[in-house]
Amino acid sequence: MVKTRLIPVLYIKNGLIVRSEDFTYHQNIGNVVNQTQRYNGWNVDELIYIDISRESHYDLGRDDHKVGSYSSHEEIVKVISKECFMPLTLGGGIRGMGDINYLIRNGADKVSLNTGAFESPGLVQEATNTYGVQAIVISIDYRLINGASVVFTNFGTVNTGVSLMDWAVECEKLGAGEIFLNAIDRDGKACGYDIETIGKVIEKTSLPVIACGGAGNEYDFVELAKQTKVSGIAAGNWFHFVEGSYPRAKKMLKKNGINVR
Repeated sequence: MVKTRLIPVLYIKNGLIVRSEDFTYHQNIGNVVNQTQRYNGWNVDELIYIDISRESHYDLGRDDHKVGSYSSHEEIVKVISKECFMPLTLGGGIRGMGDINYLIRNGADKVSLNTGAFESPGLVQEATNTYGVQAIVISIDYRLINGASVVFTNFGTVNTGVSLMDWAVECEKLGAGEIFLNAIDRDGKACGYDIETIGKVIEKTSLPVIACGGAGNEYDFVELAKQTKVSGIAAGNWFHFVEGSYPRAKKMLKKNGINVR
């Protein structure tokens, strides 16, 4: 039986890990190296890093972690992959095969395409032909508008007018290996997962679906796992701020009969 994965998500903005809310508010909370080491200690199933920097300025802006500043996204990637001892997905700003090649060659087990996949669908096919479907994740950010789920791109700022269900089906046709689903409306709100929409996407496609957005406690993980056939349960903020969050969540899932690693 396939086990449900529990996956921390770390958002990098200008060289620092940030707490995200509504895709618009970002609070600096940590160093990329320290956070990776923390998750190594918890023996997490996988780790997802997404660079959400709007500009090409990378600087820790602090020295209390005794870690030097990073001058580029490339430098950050090298540091993360060197420290990370679990399967690693890297994404953010990917627009061509050059970006994908760099990430894979520097330690990424998978790459996550978002706006780049939507604007250049052929990139997905080229990437899967080169590295295999298992290495290519399509990240989809969406909002509910008048009850309908709609795909947004460019850091959640551009309403594409495209149905989430239609794009999920198209992602499978393009040859993606997995979908990373992120509910913008629930980002940083700790209000629980959008179970109804997640369930619909899972029914529409045979691809594994990782769901993110809305985790407020370990019971939210249990509810999502019980009510859908989700492949991966992801969260960002909750894992950052709750003491012993990852082992607590794993324990609760197992206690409720969820088949986790």
